[in-house]
Amino acid sequence: MLKQEQVLELEPSIELRFKGPFTDVVTTNLKLKNPTEKKICFKVKTTAPRRYCVRPNSGIIDAKSSVTVSVMLQPFDYDPNEKSKHKFMVQTIFAPPNVTDMEVMWKDAKPEDLMDSKLRCVFEMPSENERVNDIEASKVVSQVSAPKPESGSGSKPLSTSLDDIEIRKVLEECKRLQAEVGRLSDENRSLKDDGLRLRKVAQSDSSALSTGSSAIRDTGSSALPSLLVVIAAIFIGFFLGKFIL
Repeated sequence: MLKQEQVLELEPSIELRFKGPFTDVVTTNLKLKNPTEKKICFKVKTTAPRRYCVRPNSGIIDAKSSVTVSVMLQPFDYDPNEKSKHKFMVQTIFAPPNVTDMEVMWKDAKPEDLMDSKLRCVFEMPSENERVNDIEASKVVSQVSAPKPESGSGSKPLSTSLDDIEIRKVLEECKRLQAEVGRLSDENRSLKDDGLRLRKVAQSDSSALSTGSSAIRDTGSSALPSLLVVIAAIFIGFFLGKFIL
């Protein structure tokens, strides 16, 4: 049984061209137009699924409307001597009424109801003139998109004002720390003076204590003979009184 002829109009219809350099993602668009009075389901397939990202890769196109599919080629090392064998296929089918599950619909689709279109991929590097023009265009875009400084001599960029605020905060913190260091130095000096005074008082007290103890020892030693004389006199008087009586 013959397959149905593709009813979608593809733009481009034969090949997808990707223009280098290929050091970054290169995107090309594929337009799918539905000229019929019915809804059409579609899905996009490729022979190199790891090399491309397709958005959207499936969906439904309403009657008399179109969908643009973005095909993104991933970066790779381009070899001009190597011919591309990558191909894409757009597969379509008239949408059944009240379709809800697309996967089930595609799985149950009959081969004679399917329509498809195939496109080959072409890689091309830009010419020298085009490369120079692209570089100049990118420079112009960067200059236009670059933010301009505000006019007026008194105005400063936001980053500069923020830096000034941070510097003032740091200077104030340094002053506070210096004052704190000075206060701690004064307290340390005062503690040292108090320690010296306490050591002097302790030394004077110890010398006075030693002098007093030596004086007590001298007084005790000098008073001892007198006490013995008194005791001897008492005994002598006691004995003499006995003999006299």
